[in-house]
Amino acid sequence: MTRIDATFERLRAEGKKAFVSYIMAGDPDEATSLEILRSLPGAGVDIIELGLPFTDPMADGPTIQLAGQRALGGGMTLQKTLDMIATFRKEDTTTPIVLMGYYNPIYNRGVETFLNDAKAAGVDGLIVVDLPPEEDDELCIPAQKAGLNFIRLATPTTDDRRLPKVLENTSGFVYYVSITGITGSAEAQAADVGPEVARIKAQTDLPVIVGFGIRTPETARAIASVADGSVVGSAIVHEIASGRSVSEVAAYVRDLAEGAHRA
Repeated sequence: MTRIDATFERLRAEGKKAFVSYIMAGDPDEATSLEILRSLPGAGVDIIELGLPFTDPMADGPTIQLAGQRALGGGMTLQKTLDMIATFRKEDTTTPIVLMGYYNPIYNRGVETFLNDAKAAGVDGLIVVDLPPEEDDELCIPAQKAGLNFIRLATPTTDDRRLPKVLENTSGFVYYVSITGITGSAEAQAADVGPEVARIKAQTDLPVIVGFGIRTPETARAIASVADGSVVGSAIVHEIASGRSVSEVAAYVRDLAEGAHRA
């Protein structure tokens, strides 16, 4: 059982929905990013998505694109991201970390080397948005053999013919993208999300977590009420970009987490 599996088991026992937060590794700088990372579990975050900075993102809106540029401009690398996770793991051995990004940095490092290093650093799962299910032999299958969950995205355009292929080798949880478009571009609506989550859950026993378009505790609660939890990324990254202190970011995240946990 992975840390992700154990977390959902605990939440089910507690009768709670999950709150997942996203930050970009190295944003606004390496030291501050580590401090924010360390603050997230205490703020109520159940699972952390840690963005791997990349020069050419496809699914990310301007807020997260700029975060990646700030991180890269400050010298953040894949190795430094893994080092950050390893440092975090010295004091937190239970909160799952999902590394979210694109395949190019992983390919450049070499899949086997990357998986060994990621596992050793304390990574629990991967979301690699530019590898479709047709390329599962490239990274998904090796990752699962290495003991890492491989989390797949489903979207409003993933129809019933496509969905089984998307779910085939997914593990940990399914990430449902609540809107058609990039991150931070629209607000998620529970009335739209609920039927889609039900459609996915009819074909899998995995938890379904919903992200994109969640900015307030009220929306986090509304979305979590029709799913197994909610994800907030761009709104948190915006707070970081606005120059908020680590404690201020943590307070903002705490409000979002409490919203999801009230669902």
